[in-house]
Amino acid sequence: MQDEIRNIRNEFVALVSDVESPEELEELRVSYLGRSGKLTSLIKKIKDAPAHERASLGQLINETKQSIEAQIIEAAAKLSDEKVGFDPTIPGVKPPMGHTHLVSQAIAEISEIFSRIGFVRVRYPEVDWDWYAFEALNFEPDHPARDNWETFWVDAKAHPKYGPMVLTPHTSSGQVREMTRTKPPIRMVNIAKCYRRQSDVSHTPMFHQFEGLVIDKNISITHLKGTLDYFAKTYFGKDRVTRLRPYNFPFTEPSFEVDISCDICGGTGCKLCKGGWLEIGGAGMVHPNVLKNGGISPEEYTGFAFGWGVERVLMMKSGLKIDDLRTLYSTDLRFLYQF
Repeated sequence: MQDEIRNIRNEFVALVSDVESPEELEELRVSYLGRSGKLTSLIKKIKDAPAHERASLGQLINETKQSIEAQIIEAAAKLSDEKVGFDPTIPGVKPPMGHTHLVSQAIAEISEIFSRIGFVRVRYPEVDWDWYAFEALNFEPDHPARDNWETFWVDAKAHPKYGPMVLTPHTSSGQVREMTRTKPPIRMVNIAKCYRRQSDVSHTPMFHQFEGLVIDKNISITHLKGTLDYFAKTYFGKDRVTRLRPYNFPFTEPSFEVDISCDICGGTGCKLCKGGWLEIGGAGMVHPNVLKNGGISPEEYTGFAFGWGVERVLMMKSGLKIDDLRTLYSTDLRFLYQF
């Protein structure tokens, strides 16, 4: 009986290689594994075999059945591939293409606008020393911005001259670096990441700022206002309105904050702006002490500076209607695909 089982296995191997269609394969399967199939018939005969041979016969039939089933699966897969075929002339399916993030698009546009009026794009460290972030910018030692609840201080050894290390809380840290790197006339725009302990509809712990700095002889607040108006009209559109509010910044004098009419509510007030206006940044004339710390004589030169949030500016661009700054950094592809 063992010879019969082996013959069935060999016979099936020979026949299955000649099968040319799924129908033929099914017929072959039934003839061997069906109710009246050859292997099924041998299974029924095991009970008539001597008792001491039944275990080995059962094992051999099991192995043969598994072998036949595996060959049927392999043959079926081969027939399926042959049926589908492959047409090399059909264009392939291209993978999905990504695109520049909305914030990166805004940075490129802001850079281009300022380049038209002579500003040069620069980059300075995102991790800096207290001297450049605060001390050189005329911040008092107990200023609230230097508190642990406002600024991310780095657990590292302090510099013997420049003090402790900090994640830059504003791009203003590049002002004194630019003054010591080059001499007037200076027209720079520094666009970089900044870090503060804030998170709500108009703040995130990491955000981007663009810092403008102009230093030359006879620079006045008129030049500053003209520069900011030029940017606002170019970026936001001719119909948008800006306003200046007197403020106090340690590194500028006089100082003011710049607001723009809210595009979300049209100036009526919403959860983002609260009263129809949204602050987009600060500005002012460079403080004489900051000029001195940068190695520039305030008797000979004057200058202005401004620092605006890229995300804030982007949110207020006409037509975008982004009412929560945190949405810009969400992983919701439905939002990102729109841009």
